[in-house]
Amino acid sequence: MGKAKKTGLLLLAILIALFVLLPLVWMLSTAFKNDFEALSGRMNFFPQKPTLDNFVQGLSGELMNTPILRWIINSLSVGIVGTAIVLLIDSMAAFALARLPDLPLRRTMLSMFIASLMIPSVLTFLPMYIEFNTLGLINTYQALILPATAGAFGVFLLYQFFVSFPKEIEEAARIDGVNKWDLYARILLPSAVSIMMTLGIFTFMGIYNDFVWPLYATTSPEMRTITAGIAMMATGSYTQSYGKLMAMTTIAALPVLIIFIVGQKSFVKAITSSGVK
Repeated sequence: MGKAKKTGLLLLAILIALFVLLPLVWMLSTAFKNDFEALSGRMNFFPQKPTLDNFVQGLSGELMNTPILRWIINSLSVGIVGTAIVLLIDSMAAFALARLPDLPLRRTMLSMFIASLMIPSVLTFLPMYIEFNTLGLINTYQALILPATAGAFGVFLLYQFFVSFPKEIEEAARIDGVNKWDLYARILLPSAVSIMMTLGIFTFMGIYNDFVWPLYATTSPEMRTITAGIAMMATGSYTQSYGKLMAMTTIAALPVLIIFIVGQKSFVKAITSSGVK
């Protein structure tokens, strides 16, 4: 690859990075502006009079009917519990499909899992809402957690790893008296740590960032997640309070950003190991 081509690709990568980071920089900048400056319409990335009032008012609960800390706790709780259940269920399902040849209808179930990836989630929204409403679970933590506790993507991702695991290791383990559960829990899962971390990051981000389902599945302010709460603020009395909205959005983005930074090495390792056999 020539030097000119490398330079061109580097410039292209920088432009793409700037395009992606520009909204984030604008969000952070607006979060430190007062409402008057935020509504001025000026394209300035540096606040003329930086203020922390937006963050202080939000975290202290001074914003009317907006329990920000409760929303953050709800989002973190739902995300952590949902991610743990997804990792458990998806890994067990993937193990059964990949390493248990005597499982009835194994290929049929695998085909159904893959086919379900093609179904848009919006098609299942109304039936799921009717189901939870009929069961009386609307405005409960069950309604926030259960819809995300298993997914075909995680099963397919772990299946690809489990099915490529060396059979020689499995045979040697069986000779040593290892049963199916020990094979799953003590051999395959420790080998799939990077894949599990990657799936965990994607799952947590998906649950934490979702706002459509929590917006309709909760009816009281105390049960909302941070994304649903901010969406209600944006259409309520804070429609013109851009500084406060951006401050709350910045606070909401911090947990996901921290988790991604912490798990970045595992994420890169999983991509590399899946691409190089």
